[in-house]
Parts: sequence; C-alpha cells; structure tokens
Amino acid sequence: MDRATRRVFLAIVGLLVVGGLAVVILGGGDQSPAKPDGPSVDGVVVGVDSTSLASVSGFTLRTDDGRTLEIGLSKLRNGTAFPPGHLAEHRATSQRIRVWYAETAGGGLDALWLEDVPGR
Repeated sequence: MDRATRRVFLAIVGLLVVGGLAVVILGGGDQSPAKPDGPSVDGVVVGVDSTSLASVSGFTLRTDDGRTLEIGLSKLRNGTAFPPGHLAEHRATSQRIRVWYAETAGGGLDALWLEDVPGR
C-alpha cells in the first residue's frame, strides 16, 4: 500500500471511529423506560378489549389468587417490548403475565408495565 492510499485508509477508519463514538455518546445509551416500583400482580389473561391487534384498550386478568381485574393500557410504558396485541396470544395459551399497575382517579387500574412470568 503506498503512502497516499494508507493516509486515505487511516482517515476513513478514523472518521468511522469518531462517528461511532458520537452515536454512542449523543444517543445516550439505553433509553428504555424503567420498570415501575409500584404494585404488581401475576395472572392469566382471560379477555382482551380490542378492535384489532394494533388497537388494544385493556384486558381482563384472572390473578393467581382468583380475583378478576379489568386493566387499562393508557399508561403502558413498555409497549414496544410487550406489544398490547401480544395479550391475545397470552389469552389463547394461558401463559401467565406480570402486570405493574397504578390506580386511576376513578378507582380503576392502568397497566404501567407488562412482562411474561418466568416458568414455575
């Protein structure tokens, strides 16, 4: 490799390294929302309120202790990691989920975070 080609090559590698560092620094790293500290409940999805897989407004959960809870999704923080449309699959398979929730002003429940419950 001649001297001019080596300089061009090193300049390109340097730009790639600097560009990669800029993306990491300016990107702020992992921007995923934090899992809530509030109350949570485990159970099986027994109903899903939806007009389509992309339009889910809430669901019904039968908790491990036998209660039936109606839970809304207006405050869901991890909808990209656990899409609300995935609740229909959980209803069909009876795979348990864990729901972190908050009480609404009207006394209802809103899901803050959803995830699969690890196997027993």
